[in-house]
Order: sequence, then structure tokens, then C-alpha cells
Amino acid sequence: MSKKIENDGVMGPPVDLAFKCINSMEDVLQEEPREGLRPIKRGEGGKLHSQALRLNNNTLTDLRGFKEVVANLLSDPSHLCWVDLSFNDLPNIDSVLTTYRHLSVLNLHGNSIRQLKEVDKLAALPNLKSLTLHGNPIEAEKGYRSYILSVLPQLKSFDFSAVTKQDRVSADVWSRMNGKLKKVRRTKKD
Repeated sequence: MSKKIENDGVMGPPVDLAFKCINSMEDVLQEEPREGLRPIKRGEGGKLHSQALRLNNNTLTDLRGFKEVVANLLSDPSHLCWVDLSFNDLPNIDSVLTTYRHLSVLNLHGNSIRQLKEVDKLAALPNLKSLTLHGNPIEAEKGYRSYILSVLPQLKSFDFSAVTKQDRVSADVWSRMNGKLKKVRRTKKD
């Protein structure tokens, strides 16, 4: 159904709220989206016809209220498929993002995400094809790319580069080796 909506021209360009000094999700509804080359059409109640949201280059530290804001902003929030939260100060990946089952592109680069296990939450998104996380502290973790690709094998693009066959082989080997290491550690503790 989402492809039909796009082909009919009902869904427009991204809602662009980048570079607006937004500190919290509450601030989003007080801002007007930036005008692009193609205007965003509004529907009933002034809601925007778009499946994409740009909140990059702001000062967000959490996504508290994200679901409510998106519901007030977009005409069909359940079909949100593209979110750019890059260059904020997010310390984690909020589980609210996993409620958008159509999400296929998620930009989280340039934030403050420190733990690789945060990425595990995104395994709940079967349609996620493109993810960016570079510029976060987790990028320095050993096995960073392999870990991400083992948790999210459906990705086609990671950190703005295509996922290759060799990447998939490396992720598989990494996953098997680390799975065995965990079993060995448990056995030694027992």
C-alpha cells in the first residue's frame, strides 16, 4: 500500500526540521518545516503528507514524546519510512523507533551512542535497509561493522557504504566466533 501512496503523488518530500535548534520533541510542533523545491501538502487538520522526517543537526538528547509528535505532525504516521536524527546528542537508540515497522532508512550518525548492544533494538525492524551510526563512540568498538551486520543482516547500506558479500561473510564469522566465546566463558564459570 505504501508504494501505491507514493506513486499516486499523495506523499511528499521529507518534513525538514533540521538546523532548528530543537532541544526536545515538544519543540518540534512549534516549528514550521523548511520549504523545499516541492511543497509538502497538508491534509485534514493540517497534518503533513510525508513518510520522511528530518530532525538532524539539532540538540536532541532523547526522543521522549516522539510517537505523539509524529502522530500530530504526519497524516499517516504508521507509514513513516525515513528518519534522520544525525548530529544530535542522543546517547541511546530509543525503542520508540522500532514501532515504525515501515522504517527503511535511519540516520543516527554523529550522536553519543556508546554501547553496541543499543543496536540490538533495531532487529525488530524487518524493513530497515540503510543505517548510519558512524561518528558515535561505538564506532571505536572492536568488530563494530561485523557486529552491526550480524544483528541486522537485512541491511543493504551501512554508514553510507554498500554492504558487500565479504562484509556478510565477515559478520557471519565474527558472530560464530563470538557466540563460541560466550559459551566458553559460561562453561568456565560453571
